[in-house]
Amino acid sequence: MRLSTSLALLAALSLSACATPREASITLPAAYPESGPAQAQPLDQWWLAFNDPALTALVTEALTLSPDAQSAEARLREARLMATSALTTFLPQGQLTGSGRRTETEQVDGQVINIPGFANSGTSEAYQANFNVSWELDLFGRFFAVRRAAQGDSAAARFAYEGARASLAASVADAYFQARGLALQLGDARESARIQRSLSDLAERRVSLGLAARSEADRVAGELAQTESQVESLEAELQAQQRTLLVLVGRGTAPLDGAATPPLGASLPPVPAAVPGEILARRPDVREAEARVRSAAGRLTFAQLAFFPTFTLTPGLGLSRSEQPGFSATTESWSIGAAVSQPVLNIPRLLLDLKAQDARTEQAVIAYEKVVQTAYAEAESALTRLAADRRRVDLLTDGEARAERAYESARLGYGAGLTDLNTALGAEQAWRATRSQLTSAEVQAQRRAVQAYKALGGGWPSQALPPKTQAR
Repeated sequence: MRLSTSLALLAALSLSACATPREASITLPAAYPESGPAQAQPLDQWWLAFNDPALTALVTEALTLSPDAQSAEARLREARLMATSALTTFLPQGQLTGSGRRTETEQVDGQVINIPGFANSGTSEAYQANFNVSWELDLFGRFFAVRRAAQGDSAAARFAYEGARASLAASVADAYFQARGLALQLGDARESARIQRSLSDLAERRVSLGLAARSEADRVAGELAQTESQVESLEAELQAQQRTLLVLVGRGTAPLDGAATPPLGASLPPVPAAVPGEILARRPDVREAEARVRSAAGRLTFAQLAFFPTFTLTPGLGLSRSEQPGFSATTESWSIGAAVSQPVLNIPRLLLDLKAQDARTEQAVIAYEKVVQTAYAEAESALTRLAADRRRVDLLTDGEARAERAYESARLGYGAGLTDLNTALGAEQAWRATRSQLTSAEVQAQRRAVQAYKALGGGWPSQALPPKTQAR
């Protein structure tokens, strides 16, 4: 009795040496500096907000056929099976064993003895089967601690799966808009080449009429060569980007004509409406970090329970049969036993394991806090930059229209002999530069919209979110 009391007291002192997981310290602002209207598009399938059937088809195909999506699904199945396997250790364990033996004995020299129960010559057989069971009685809640850890691991794997799919959808959209931007730049370059050819023809006509020097025509021809070389470069870049897009959707060896990427349209999706607190439920990486805290807490509880005794039942069944010349016997047996194990000399090791698990749990809490801070920073930055990109596109759209009108005026003046070549080329180059900036801004705004939707946790079903978040 005194030994049991001392051991119980020692276990209690050991448990008090380690703290329980602390609450994560999280403080988020009430609103983002930039946010969209309340009627903005939902985040579940944010790619629908672009109203682009080609983009929708590519994302849908990628989420089904992409090797990345299939690999994420396989990892999820593995994690769920491993979590279930961890719980089966608390079920009765046992195995059925059997053996058989047949012996042929021939007495070569000497007297043959053959009496019931003993013979030195002849055939003897022996068979045996046993079924032994071991079942640990969970009197202190070890099963619930392991289940909590297993559920945390399974949830973390599920959110990692959702995060992988959300990231894949964003990568497909980003590659798609990069390809469309290159298609638009290619169109701009071809338009610039057409304008240069027009100027070249005009310069050649003026030279033939004696109204201009040959150097003017040569200068325009040099500008045309540069523009045509840019067309060749952009065609190669577009093909490479289309191949990257096909790889993402799982058709990496398909012909390039299967990755149709028309030039960008003029419309941009609305800025998503969001509240900072929603990232705690919407971001898969935040939910994954939260699940890992729960898993670590379950392991910490299990490490604490290692100081308590373990009770095990060991029932068993046995069957044996022996046959000899003139004699056979069959024996049936059953047994039931119990064992108890109380840590004594290994308590120092268990204490170190407990403190190590407590440190791992603290790491999980800190990682969760960091993920939340990173998620908020990414969402705030993406929304702010998206709003700025939209304003930039509006400004450059107006500037591009004015630059085009200025070029048309200069071109007509050069054709009529009212202005020189430098004025016409300067106006053309200014228009080209403004148009290039507008194209770049449109591509960046589309890609920034993708980043904003991803940063807010879009791309996975809201049915999987907590009820309070679904109601928002």
